[in-house]
Amino acid sequence: MELNSKRGTAINWPELPAVIRGFLPAHEARETETTAGAFAADAVVTDEGRSYRGAEEVRNWLVNGGSGYTYTTEFVGAHRVGEARFDVVQHLEGDFPGGSADLHYRFVLDGSLITRLTIEP
Repeated sequence: MELNSKRGTAINWPELPAVIRGFLPAHEARETETTAGAFAADAVVTDEGRSYRGAEEVRNWLVNGGSGYTYTTEFVGAHRVGEARFDVVQHLEGDFPGGSADLHYRFVLDGSLITRLTIEP
């Protein structure tokens, strides 16, 4: 593994924690029950500059976020940036404005649950 002082240690898909490996494909498939179960009760998700706090708001984001678009995702790479922090880059292609984007999914974990997720370019 190479170490990059700004981004942390590069890791491969199998090296990501199970909760992240389960969340990302379930999120793409819009499996709300699976994805909602990945979050701590007091989790915070920030997507498109808006934050969703707590189980109810996160669940609403899971149901409604990006629901007007169809898209596919592809794993590009990941870095461990701390003991419980991970930056996963996903390439999205679909019918949203621009048609494609590389997005960082920045996770903070507490054990096997996601406590913070920030999605940004």
